Amino acid sequence: MFAAERRQLILEMVRANGAVSLRELARVVQTSEVTVRRDVRALEAEGLLDRRHGGAVLPGGFTRESGFPQKSHLATAEKTAIADLAASLVEEGEAIVVGAGTTTQELARRLARVPGLTVVTNSLLVAQALAHANRVEVVMTGGTLRGSNYALVGSGAEQSLHGLRVSRAFLSGSGLTAERGLSTSNMLSASVDRALVQAAAEVVVLADHTKLGTDTMFQTVPTDLITRLVTDEPPAHDDRAGTELQALADQGVQITVAGAPGGSAGAGGPGGDAGPGRQQRRDVPLPGPRRQVPGAGSGLRSATMLGEQSPGAERARVADLRRR
Repeated sequence: MFAAERRQLILEMVRANGAVSLRELARVVQTSEVTVRRDVRALEAEGLLDRRHGGAVLPGGFTRESGFPQKSHLATAEKTAIADLAASLVEEGEAIVVGAGTTTQELARRLARVPGLTVVTNSLLVAQALAHANRVEVVMTGGTLRGSNYALVGSGAEQSLHGLRVSRAFLSGSGLTAERGLSTSNMLSASVDRALVQAAAEVVVLADHTKLGTDTMFQTVPTDLITRLVTDEPPAHDDRAGTELQALADQGVQITVAGAPGGSAGAGGPGGDAGPGRQQRRDVPLPGPRRQVPGAGSGLRSATMLGEQSPGAERARVADLRRR
């Protein structure tokens, strides 16, 4: 494929999806990420797209939301690794809320194996993934169906969450920055996600590395309310993703990174002692105490505090992560 043909195809993919990772672009055009990165730079110089951490987005600074069919085929390996790790955080008999999204749908498929679980969700896809799970109770919000992501939104969804209290919320979004936290491109979805956050004692964000540093229109979870980020291993050349992870860790977000099976595991905890073929995990501990979500009940598990190590030690850990 000639350079002009590659760049035209890259441009069409970004226009169709709003945001596409370099890995996905390289796979579709059947070339290396180095070549794709060069093509993306050339298209950015022409003002046809903007580069982001490990990918490309529509120009203008704020990406538009892709439909479910497009998002379901993006970063599939990364979403699988993230879902595997996130599921290992959930305990038997726990009550949680799970937001809408393709990554949370992958999480729901794995939660079907957790006995005694109660899952509150506004996502038809999450509910469908758990519909036939034994000993898992699914509670759906009310609301109006938003067909582009199969989620219930609006005042009905928000009102059904009033007075609800669970241990954790698992959310994804369109972008994540240390400055604004998690964000999405749709106002109705953002409003429901904020209601989900208010119902939980802890907030776990699921976001692959292509979303790091991407900022979209509507904030859903400010950084100081994010307890943990579960993400994938950024490419070695992606310095901006590593910088964003450092900034998030500096603000007290505990970062759990999914690595390839057979790699080295990090800190202990669920999934920390991975056996053959199991997903590996590495934790970047918090540099200081975390604030608990406002309104969380005293009887629920509070946000994690790991204050034993100095901020300098934590920065060294993240720097090591970036080198890997």
